[in-house]
Amino acid sequence: MTHKPTHKPRPLIDLLVSIVLPSIILMRFSGDEHLGAVGALVLALAFPIGLGLYELLRYRVKNFIALLGLISVLLTGGIGLLQLDTEWLAIKEAAIPAILGIVVIGSAQIGKPLIKVLLYNPMVMDTEKVNRILRERGHEDAFLGSLTKATYLLGGTFFFSAVMNYLLATWIVTSPTGSVAFNEELGRMTLLSYPVIAIPSMLMMATIIFLLWRRIHVLTGLKLEELLVTAEADSKS
Repeated sequence: MTHKPTHKPRPLIDLLVSIVLPSIILMRFSGDEHLGAVGALVLALAFPIGLGLYELLRYRVKNFIALLGLISVLLTGGIGLLQLDTEWLAIKEAAIPAILGIVVIGSAQIGKPLIKVLLYNPMVMDTEKVNRILRERGHEDAFLGSLTKATYLLGGTFFFSAVMNYLLATWIVTSPTGSVAFNEELGRMTLLSYPVIAIPSMLMMATIIFLLWRRIHVLTGLKLEELLVTAEADSKS
């Protein structure tokens, strides 16, 4: 019986392959004396596309966000190679996180907050214990309200990303698509997107998770180490 390889997050490799290397190629090797505008764009996009396809095929990673990321890279390549107006790049940059934000907010609207799937699930927390204590204390409705609020906040981080992506794209990428200057500006935008957008978004998400865990502690009296499945499993072994 064959086992599916375990996928482990590798943030440094993801950062190098998806942001650093493509940015360097676009900014330094787009001139006619090197790869040319088209060649540099194709090579730069090959790294994140290759990584995304590799993880999808090897690890069978069924990740909606990762899939949207792969589509985003393909759309960037299409806009550059087809030499469409740069406004389409700004729209594309904003559209992906905006779609995610709408999905997240929509999940709260229909009473199935997405953060419950992402964080409050049996693989992360001892949900059986938490649910039992919530029932005993009569805090089930209060807890659902906390999950809903956290989901709205999570959706807000995606809308923040959408606005910042659009502003960054319109501010930096102003040269015609298909030109060397366009590639250099695209590389600069990709590089700046990490400290300007990705890091603030991650900090906001970490704050949301912390606030939710603190709320669970208030409602159940459980400490963080008592909530996590790994801690519980280790104590029983």
